[in-house]
Amino acid sequence: MDVMIQRLDEALPAPSYAHPGDAGLDLRAAEDGELKPFERALVPCGFAMAIPDGFAGLVIPRSGLAAKHGISIVNAPGLVDSGYRGEIKVALVNLDPHESFSFKKGERIAQMMIVATPSITLHNISALPNSDRGAQGFGSSGVS
Repeated sequence: MDVMIQRLDEALPAPSYAHPGDAGLDLRAAEDGELKPFERALVPCGFAMAIPDGFAGLVIPRSGLAAKHGISIVNAPGLVDSGYRGEIKVALVNLDPHESFSFKKGERIAQMMIVATPSITLHNISALPNSDRGAQGFGSSGVS
C-alpha cells in the first residue's frame, strides 16, 4: 500500500520499518524532552500523513524504549483516522515514581501500525446469540 507523507522536519528520517516483516513503523521524537516522574507530554514526530480511506494508524508502544532506559516509560495508544492531516504526535508518560526520563530528537519513541478499518453497521437486537465464552471477561481463560 502506498501512503503519502509530508516531512515537517527534514533533519529526521521518514518513518520506517526496522526489519523486513515488521508490523510497526518506527516513530521518532522531533524534539528533545524530559519527563519527570508521572509527567506526560505530547511529542511531535516531524511528519504528517494521508492514510487512505478504509485504514487507520494505531500508535503503539515500542517494546525497547522502557527496557533501554530501565524505567517505566509508555506511550498511550493512539488512533490516527484516515481524514487527519496534522502532525503525528505520541503521548509519552513516565510511570517511574523516582527517575526522570530524557529523550533526544531522532530517538525512536513509538510505532505505528496501519490497519484496515471496515465500515460496519450496528443492529440493535434484544439478545445476542450464544457463544462458548458467553459474558465471561478479564481472566476468564485462566492466568497462565
